[in-house]
Amino acid sequence: MTFYSCAPAGETSAAGAGTPRRKTSRIIDFHCHMGVPEAAALAKPHFRPELEPALGFNSAESIAVNHAQHGTISAQLTTAEAKLLDMDRLGVDMQVLSPAPPQYFYWADPDLTRQTSSLINERIASTVEAHPDRFVGLGTVPMQAPSLAVAELRRCMKELGLKGVEISTNVSGEELSDPRFAPFFAAAEELGAIVFLHPMGFTHGNRLAMHYLNNVIGNPLDSTLAISHLIFGGVLDTYPGLKLCVAHGGGYLAAYAGRMDHAYRTRTDCQCCKRLPSDYLKGMYFDTVVFDPAQLRCLVEIYGKERILMGSDHPFDMGEPDPVAFVRNAGLSEDAVEKILGRNASQLLGLS
Repeated sequence: MTFYSCAPAGETSAAGAGTPRRKTSRIIDFHCHMGVPEAAALAKPHFRPELEPALGFNSAESIAVNHAQHGTISAQLTTAEAKLLDMDRLGVDMQVLSPAPPQYFYWADPDLTRQTSSLINERIASTVEAHPDRFVGLGTVPMQAPSLAVAELRRCMKELGLKGVEISTNVSGEELSDPRFAPFFAAAEELGAIVFLHPMGFTHGNRLAMHYLNNVIGNPLDSTLAISHLIFGGVLDTYPGLKLCVAHGGGYLAAYAGRMDHAYRTRTDCQCCKRLPSDYLKGMYFDTVVFDPAQLRCLVEIYGKERILMGSDHPFDMGEPDPVAFVRNAGLSEDAVEKILGRNASQLLGLS
């Protein structure tokens, strides 16, 4: 198993690249991954490609590039030492570590995933413990077995000192709005756990195999679909206190949420939630892994500067290579930059 333009109202253009700026109190990269080789080794003997819905939609060329990438980023993915070197180079004070998405292992026997989750969570927790001023952690849970997921979530929060968990945007093809996942969301709300939604391709990507489109298009598409189900499925009405953060700027929602609102207003089959769908989006958090400054400005305009968290997707090649510069040079106000670079994440994470 390998790891494999709209300008916001009131946000005037900030000084361009190279202009000295006041350093924010703490620069936090919210979207960073840690792989655990021991968990991969434990799962490998039990794996068959047909068990993971999204894996069948990659061309031979994309698979080859992914294998080559694994060799070049292994240290940054698995060791604190390599991460710290990158952080210092990029001017990042703190990373929020979350599992590498291929290590969700939702395809496995629940007890096996309980074991891999435990290994991953303990590795992330020990990394945080060794460098408490540089790392914060999010764990993983066996979502295919909600009772086990709740137990591991409680352990993450109560025993390991993690701030929440990262989960996929589907569970081996099942929507997160399925009633069987309700105990997990109830526990996450009760515990005040951050739930970071991170996709791993699109499960029905038969048209997305070439050109790595199952990541390029499929990842944001799966996030868009997952959040839409959580909204229209009433999950966010039932658990209004959930702390949801969505990777990759929330997928395509910011660009076309008005269509969901229109459907809600005009179709009875879309009136399964209590408020306009876009209202729920304004209560979520979104990272800055969108690559286009105009798209980042739109996120700020639509969701507010308090809801955007700097992220990089470190250390993968589809990540933002210089996340601090990307935010600083996006044409936002200094106050928005300060919030996005660290203050929002610090508040969400409960850091002093």
